[in-house]
Amino acid sequence: MNAPDKLLVSTASAGSSQPHESARAQVAGAAHYIDDLPELRGTLHAAPILSTVAHGTLKGVDSRAARALPGVQAVILSQDIPGDKMLAAFAHDEPVFAIDTVLHIGQVIGLVVADTVMQAREAARAVQLDIEALPALLDVRAAHAAQSYVLPPVFVRRGDAAAALASAPHTLSGQLEVGGQEHFYLEGQVAYVLPQEQGQWLVHSSTQHPGEVQHWVAHALGLSNNAVTVECRRMGGGFGGKETQAGHLAVWAAVAANKLQRPVKLRFDRDDDFMVTGKRHPFAYDYTVGYNDAGLICGLQLSMLANCGFSADLSGPVADRAVFHADNAYFLADVDIASYRVKTHTQSHTAFRGFGGPQGVIVIETILSEIARQLKLDPLAVRRHNLYDAADTPNASRNFTHYGMEVEDNILHPMLSKIEQTSAYYQRREAIQAWNASSPVIKRGISITPVKFGISFTATLFNQAGALVHVYTDGSVQVNHGGTEMGQGLNTKVAQIVADELGVPFASVLATAADTSKVPNASATAASSGTDLNGRAAQYAARNVRDNLAQFVAGLDNCGAGAVQFKGGQITTPSTSRPFASVVQQAYANRIQLWSDGFYRTPKIHYDKTTLTGRPFYYFAYGAACTEVAIDTLTGESRVLKIDVLYDAGTSINPAIDIGQVEGGFIQGMGWLTTEQLVWNAKGYLSTHAPSTYKIPATGDIPAHFKVDLWEQPNREDTVFRSKAVGEPPFMLAISVFEALKEAIASARSDGAVVQLAAPATAENVLWALGA
Repeated sequence: MNAPDKLLVSTASAGSSQPHESARAQVAGAAHYIDDLPELRGTLHAAPILSTVAHGTLKGVDSRAARALPGVQAVILSQDIPGDKMLAAFAHDEPVFAIDTVLHIGQVIGLVVADTVMQAREAARAVQLDIEALPALLDVRAAHAAQSYVLPPVFVRRGDAAAALASAPHTLSGQLEVGGQEHFYLEGQVAYVLPQEQGQWLVHSSTQHPGEVQHWVAHALGLSNNAVTVECRRMGGGFGGKETQAGHLAVWAAVAANKLQRPVKLRFDRDDDFMVTGKRHPFAYDYTVGYNDAGLICGLQLSMLANCGFSADLSGPVADRAVFHADNAYFLADVDIASYRVKTHTQSHTAFRGFGGPQGVIVIETILSEIARQLKLDPLAVRRHNLYDAADTPNASRNFTHYGMEVEDNILHPMLSKIEQTSAYYQRREAIQAWNASSPVIKRGISITPVKFGISFTATLFNQAGALVHVYTDGSVQVNHGGTEMGQGLNTKVAQIVADELGVPFASVLATAADTSKVPNASATAASSGTDLNGRAAQYAARNVRDNLAQFVAGLDNCGAGAVQFKGGQITTPSTSRPFASVVQQAYANRIQLWSDGFYRTPKIHYDKTTLTGRPFYYFAYGAACTEVAIDTLTGESRVLKIDVLYDAGTSINPAIDIGQVEGGFIQGMGWLTTEQLVWNAKGYLSTHAPSTYKIPATGDIPAHFKVDLWEQPNREDTVFRSKAVGEPPFMLAISVFEALKEAIASARSDGAVVQLAAPATAENVLWALGA
């Protein structure tokens, strides 16, 4: 029996490790990305003209030398924009092209459009800029002192933190600096804009949010949204960097295409991508914490400075989520959190996997580990002492977050117990202590950290999705939904869900490109909600078709529609079993609708965005990781030796994809905290703007012992297949790497002092922490 026949008798697709729907094409080099699409005759290529000054007055642009070069067709500047000269971002604070002021090195002032890519790039460098430099704010603390903000500060308080600190047996104050992170997607930012008939436009965009690209392009061209269609079959990675910032390239290319009335492609090279696009927000923190002899937090005052860059972009919701996750897994009775959204003259920082959550989680984990070291207690014991209690415990009042949401599905206690046992944490901790006592140069450390991550868009209106399911007369199925595929397996999971709903083989279902002309107003594929939203919408669409077929077959066999079963490619009633395809053909002949739409909106969520109180999340995803590291105290170099992860994916729709996401998320988080350092020089120039100077983890950084287990319990909330999100939460499990490094540093110092380690823990920063 061949593979397709085996699929025909398979009972279910969801819950099994089906291959990624594009895997064969990707391995064969046949999966098309935007730069692979055949170019129409007359296609032109654009390259950006970039500011060379961090802050200044733009007095003039001299493009004569550029226009004289071979192949150059036009230079596009702000005056060529037919619609609004400001991007259609919610804060309306970012110009399409710089108008009279530049706000960071790398800000796009205009485009050169030429016959070839290299002609355009050469000509863009020939453009002469007249910029009068102004003082630039490059340090987040200096900008905060100057009250330079992209948005007003936000304050969240519960209880009386000041009084709790005054009465606490112990207090500790400290600071923490955490760097940003470059997305480093394999496929860079790219857009290809094609004029259509009657003033319409087709935009191929590598974007996580086609609907926003559609809106931004229409806004810049002065058109209605229905005149612009945006399509994205797949991205070569996104990680949040293509949520808003893909829209910039689409707008820039569209303005050029509109002026020249020819197709225009704009594809950044890696250096320009680094210089133009935003990063994960760097954060700076000040805290004072009170605690008792057992390490239980009594009160906390926390100030969070988010370095937002020159415009708001998504900094508001990113900083909000950092506030929401400043508790991570721990109950904070008396807490006072101040969140400042600081404006600096750098790239406008943006969404990145975790969306502010990692910047919230890392500070509370830092605080707890310092409490443990001050009290000479095991950090895991201190963490467990501070965990949220389960709702059914006598101390159930300790299961409400500082923003008022009840933690109803708490599995933190059993998860930590399990990973403590499966990783042999205490035995290894004793062995590490013995190693460190006899090893003068190489020191080791081990740490277990948990994660509790809220799943939903914090902006409630985005928690909705639509889908279309078409059943063709040969029994094949096509599904289209508002989500975008960036390698994370969303289309694969949605196809599995639809296959099960119709009872057909997984191979019979084809997921097609995200397209604003098919599913309108779709939310971004972000917030780890892609499957929760789009999978459920697709399930509902498939269910509508199934119900139509069930009613038709019930009429044939004189039974109730509820007695009709769809399974294994067959439609079965108490009296008859028919192949799915033959029923579809009969249904078509009887004029039964074989396509449908589906719509889903997340239930239960609500919150007050002015006070950041309520229930912003539908549920929490949980996890825990145990990591062992070693440092060289002479060089500051470090290595991760072992990783054990336990992750809560609910009832996994596709275990192989979920485990792959856990592994990838963890390693990306490890890179954020160890090697990926962004350095701006004194003039605001990003010095680390290429693979030669910016170091993401490589295969040699992954330890031989990297074990991932999935927590085998269904989601208590009614999600599709009772699954849980898996895109972002594993990223924060890599904080266990950072905490293990601090344990190793503390062992080397042996003075009981606070470990002042800035992230990322590069060799230089480790050496500073060893000598601090």
